[in-house]
Amino acid sequence: MLAVAGVIGAVLRQIPTFALHDPQAYAEQLAAIHAVYDPLTVLGMNVGPAMVDVFDWLGFFRVFSAPWFIFLLTLLAVSIVVCTLDRTPGLWRAARHIKVAQGPSFYDLERDHRARFSGVDDEALESVTVALRRRHFRLTRQDAAGAVHVYGDKYRFLKLATLLTHLGLILFLAGAALTNLLGYETVVFLGQGDTAPVQAVGTPDNLLVKNINFEAPTRPDGSFADFTTDLAVYQNGQQVARKTIRVNDPLYFDGYAFHQNTFGPAEIMTVHDPSGTLVWQGPVLLAGQLSGLPQGFMTIPGSSIGLLLVLDHTDAGAPVLALTGITPSAQAGSTDILFLDGLSLGNSSDPAQTAGYSITWQQASAYTGLVIKRDPGQGMIWIAYLSLITGLILSFYFPRRRIWARLHEGNLEVALVADRYANSDREFDSLLEDLATRLRNRPERRMQPSSEAGGA
Repeated sequence: MLAVAGVIGAVLRQIPTFALHDPQAYAEQLAAIHAVYDPLTVLGMNVGPAMVDVFDWLGFFRVFSAPWFIFLLTLLAVSIVVCTLDRTPGLWRAARHIKVAQGPSFYDLERDHRARFSGVDDEALESVTVALRRRHFRLTRQDAAGAVHVYGDKYRFLKLATLLTHLGLILFLAGAALTNLLGYETVVFLGQGDTAPVQAVGTPDNLLVKNINFEAPTRPDGSFADFTTDLAVYQNGQQVARKTIRVNDPLYFDGYAFHQNTFGPAEIMTVHDPSGTLVWQGPVLLAGQLSGLPQGFMTIPGSSIGLLLVLDHTDAGAPVLALTGITPSAQAGSTDILFLDGLSLGNSSDPAQTAGYSITWQQASAYTGLVIKRDPGQGMIWIAYLSLITGLILSFYFPRRRIWARLHEGNLEVALVADRYANSDREFDSLLEDLATRLRNRPERRMQPSSEAGGA
């Protein structure tokens, strides 16, 4: 079920984290999703709008934070914990308790990886000891039932490494839960010289970020070579951090990461009211889209007039800024257009055409877009990664091997038992060749493995 949910989350557009706790941002993101999927038709029927509404109700556009997905992750975590607790005593017993002396049936040549050297003397056990020590086996010797037994064990306790893998999975889920519960993410757009709070206004010891300078140098062909922000962070009126950030090189402070994410046009405007008083001077961010063109909005201070700005170009390529003045309509939820005008860079509007206000486009500038994140689960995720990888490496590359040898009445019997990831055939053949050379004797063994015999 988690795999299916992951596919849904990968295929469908997901609402960004910062919008999940902001109703207005969520509505804007959902409107953008409607714009993508609403044209969808099936058998001539327009199913897009209804599909988006149903998918939103099911949480398909926020899969990885949906309550049902969190429930599945919790169920998985509990399952892994229970499985680990269930397996651990058995794994420990298998590693801790060994049986050196095995009965004759254990060495039956009809079983896999069994061999017998006939007509050997008591020195044969010394050959076995030397061969196994060369292969880094830890040896135990025991006399029992009229025979001498030698037991060799390699990577005895590494079977427990599977617990590291389980621990890694649990820590991954715990880290994700910690980030989901205590983490924070927001997106901030800053014009040149602008500041903005990181968290809601009124938050104790809140951080403020300031765009000291933004640069987006271009190549000879007009494409952007880079974009950087000289970013300062303030707390309680004091600058606490500053760095020129770029993509993949964020600023870190107090558990927060300040990532350079995007940029766009921001036009420096001045507005004088009908009496000539300056009521606005600063950048207006064109962070929206209107018919594919950059669009921004501001309310003229001290008035009920909203100013909609759209950046376009003339046929000759010169920039032009379209201005639309709007006011609330008598009809609830609608607006009236007060004026329409256009400005070229460096020019001012005619107050007679713009409701008595003089609007000047002083300078073309740019805003920087930052993603600000606090991820308290990040350290746990790294520990989980190391635990998971360590467990997998130890389990797959160091499987346990065990060798038993029994000297009885001139016969040396040898048996190997190994975990499934070991190349048992190669290891046993290599050991037998070594012993055959030392003992100057060829072993008796079954001619073909049981799997081949079964296949035949």
